[in-house]
Amino acid sequence: MAIDKTDTLIIGGGQAGIAISEHLSRHDVPHIVLERHRIAERWRSQRWDSLVCNGPAWHDRFPGLEFAGLDPDAFAPKERVADYLAAYAQKINAPIRTGVEVLKVSRHPDRSGFIVETSAGAFQAERVVAATGPFQQPVIPAIAPKDDALLQIHSAHYRAPEQLPEGAVLVVGAGSSGVQIADELQRAGKRVYLSVGAHNRPPRAYRQRDFCWWLGVLGEWTASAPKPDAAHVTIAVSGARGGHTVDFRALAHEGLTLLGSAQAFERGMARFAPDLADNLARGDANYLALLAAADAYIQRNRLDLPEEPAARHIPPDPECVTRPILELDLAAAGVASIVWATGYAADYSWLQVPAFNEQGQPQHQRGVSSEPGVYFLGLPWLSHRGSSFLWGVWHDARFIADHIATQRQYAAYRDAGQRAQP
Repeated sequence: MAIDKTDTLIIGGGQAGIAISEHLSRHDVPHIVLERHRIAERWRSQRWDSLVCNGPAWHDRFPGLEFAGLDPDAFAPKERVADYLAAYAQKINAPIRTGVEVLKVSRHPDRSGFIVETSAGAFQAERVVAATGPFQQPVIPAIAPKDDALLQIHSAHYRAPEQLPEGAVLVVGAGSSGVQIADELQRAGKRVYLSVGAHNRPPRAYRQRDFCWWLGVLGEWTASAPKPDAAHVTIAVSGARGGHTVDFRALAHEGLTLLGSAQAFERGMARFAPDLADNLARGDANYLALLAAADAYIQRNRLDLPEEPAARHIPPDPECVTRPILELDLAAAGVASIVWATGYAADYSWLQVPAFNEQGQPQHQRGVSSEPGVYFLGLPWLSHRGSSFLWGVWHDARFIADHIATQRQYAAYRDAGQRAQP
């Protein structure tokens, strides 16, 4: 059987795979990108219809190409992002093969490198880059009720309000996905309950600068690790409807019912932790801390940006906060569906090399695996806060491509005796 051979095989044709293809090409490293579906498929088919980027177009892009015909301060719709990545791949002439599913990666038994088994046959490569990103397996927690009368879907499979049956909706998870979906459902006339856990909620913009700009100038994007008390805290931010600051109390005053963290579902009853007020207060503290840091930066650098005292206004607590609901009879409340905005898990079952710790997490340093020849790209906090974002993955890809190029130089070295041979 014929085997395709290359130096570096990249698994995944999304933003991570395209980014490293560009940098490898600059180093003249032979490589192939394998994509199971279409380029940037997850942007097309695993996001809800109205999704837009959470960062403005001037920020959420690769350095080498702007979003054509889009205001730099606008938030690109998901289809525009997918088209942008496909155009970028064409621009750099990325060697992407679509419709190829990787089934197994293992060490070559007789020589250096790896054998990669795919739906299109076998490949042989000296190096493998896992560029499949963080959104691989949607996770619905074990507490989910075993009730056939309820429609339960993950946010990865939610598309639009009309997809859900008549009746109220419980949305579990108050990160960017959960809060945006809950807001959309409420605006569509649905009765919505939103389970809110620990979160950070930065301002969408402050004193004429988007929060992406503030995180940049304040050095937050380049932080190498999350703060100890924020390692598992979600971020509630939105570019929907032109972009706005997420305010859970304002949503409640508009008719949405806030609940604490979901704890259990038993015999038609949902139980919630008495932590709603604390979670909101923590989100407020994070919000106000960024405003204070921004003010200090403006003063320190003598910037002429207008003051915005209204930004510090926190709406009064709605009744669902002052008298929290700890138990909810789903049938009595008319809840007919649950949307689980509860994140994703990685799936590296195809990567059969010792590159993982006891918890199954990749072992790496800035994407360079503990297993020689294996690399990871596109994961959260791979090297800094921006690693899993469109713009951030490009910079991580450059580091990994540089590492690959250096290793190729070492491999090409010949000692004096070898150089003397004809």
